[in-house]
Amino acid sequence: MGAGHDHGSAARHSGGRHRTRLWWAGGLLAAFMLLEGAAAWATGSLALLSDAGHMFTDVLGIAMALAAITAASKNTDSQRTFGLYRLEVLAALANALLLTGVAIFVLIEAARRFADPPDVPAGWMLVVATGGLVANIVAFLLLRDGAKESINVRGAYLEVVGDLLGSAGVIIAAVIIALTGWSYADPIVAVLVALMILPRTLALARSAVRILVQAAPKHLDVAVVRTRLAAVPGVCDVHDLHVWTLTSGMDVASAHLSLEPAAELGTVLASAREALHEEFSIDHATLQVEPVGAGGRCTPAEW
Repeated sequence: MGAGHDHGSAARHSGGRHRTRLWWAGGLLAAFMLLEGAAAWATGSLALLSDAGHMFTDVLGIAMALAAITAASKNTDSQRTFGLYRLEVLAALANALLLTGVAIFVLIEAARRFADPPDVPAGWMLVVATGGLVANIVAFLLLRDGAKESINVRGAYLEVVGDLLGSAGVIIAAVIIALTGWSYADPIVAVLVALMILPRTLALARSAVRILVQAAPKHLDVAVVRTRLAAVPGVCDVHDLHVWTLTSGMDVASAHLSLEPAAELGTVLASAREALHEEFSIDHATLQVEPVGAGGRCTPAEW
């Protein structure tokens, strides 16, 4: 016998909210990406180019996030019993890999330019980077709340944070070049921005991979969950316990519970579900209850 509880409707509601904010952030960043890319081509600024590249990954990441949320909310295939929520995690992993590639490209290009730094017009750099900074601040505010709920939105959010730092760096480089004529400021800032981004993207990639390999959520101790279920009145053993994350904010569990002979099945299931919800925020659990052996002894399963 089993019992489950599905909060898919809540996830769909939050997905709609995230979708609206992603649209606004994506449209704003796309406009400034085109402007910054054109300015980087015209001025030859590597710092502007790195910032435009980061903004491109922002826009592409937001587009993938939107596609994932839309697909997840419109699943109608009965064969996909868990829906398409994992698409959000795949999009987050793709974003991390893409941004890592951009950062590596900037580092390679910066190394080449250290040998012969080109002259870069600081005035245009400053104007364009300031506009990019404003755009990223607006996108940052739009995505900040959603990043706490969805790893998919968090991927786009981290890219915006990185691009915000990039715009600030370009502004600093433009001011240095304008005041001192020191052209090395352009590739140096580009390198610093790339190095600041890499740790964040690697952390995002680790989080996505952890979900994809169905590891237990980092904030949950499986041993504690097992002990708590075993403490439910009427339960004498807990085995085959699995805890994993379907997508951000949707932790899932399954377990076999061996019951004492006099245990009331309905009461045990209700108590176990309540414990998982109240103490571990697990709202989707499948629990299989099993009677003890014919002898009535409550002994743990050997496997």
